[in-house]
Amino acid sequence: MWGWPVDGTTSGSLRAPLRTVDVARASGYSVQQVRDLERLGVIPPAARSGNGYRSYTRVHVHALRAYRGLAGAVGPVAARQMLAELRTETIATAAGTISAVHVRLAREREEALRAQQALRVIQGETNTPETEQESDAMTITQLAAALDVRPSTLRFWEQEGLVLPQRVTSLRARRYGTSAIRAARIVAALRSSGYGIPQVRAILDSLARFDGLGETQRILQQRLDQIAMRTVALLRAGTDLAAVVTGDRQPAECATDLDGLAR
Repeated sequence: MWGWPVDGTTSGSLRAPLRTVDVARASGYSVQQVRDLERLGVIPPAARSGNGYRSYTRVHVHALRAYRGLAGAVGPVAARQMLAELRTETIATAAGTISAVHVRLAREREEALRAQQALRVIQGETNTPETEQESDAMTITQLAAALDVRPSTLRFWEQEGLVLPQRVTSLRARRYGTSAIRAARIVAALRSSGYGIPQVRAILDSLARFDGLGETQRILQQRLDQIAMRTVALLRAGTDLAAVVTGDRQPAECATDLDGLAR
């Protein structure tokens, strides 16, 4: 049962012809948006009757509704590309592509949670009086290895004013003291969570203020909330994505692909 009030029925074939207005009503887009999204390749080209009118099917409705959720999860450009690929790939490949989006969102969430925890620890260290000693300092090679980044990355962060060595010897060898090491750890945590340089700079500035911890956690929580909304959008698109993957196939083709997945 489709449950769509199209042509006065609630069920029908995937290939039953639909008018542009029917597709717009069922997908939640306007008539012009349906035409624009067809032009952009979000849905397959509609068939044309002898008088030039477009003729769609329920596959087009599924594709449009899948696009809304997918665009919310990965962005409109990536969603357009993915939908075009899903229509032509095998079920196994298409399912893997969709699963990869779920994995990517889960990884982004884990990275944001790690950054959040790292900042809590670092902020706690910041509130603890410290006595810096020469033995605490690190060379650029040592610090890069500790953070699992390249020395060139640390030099770039220095150019951007994010992590500044406390001393540069006459041989221009950088030495990082406790405060610089702490800043580097913060930058590394945020960069691994997908934050751009301007955002990292703003967070570092907030840490220097009295409200630093609260503001920094707010920014990270905002990112976690955004990831959650993207995940929900992908989940809502699930049934329609499945229809896009299987909609143009004959039942025998679907059974063959699914048998292959079960082996």
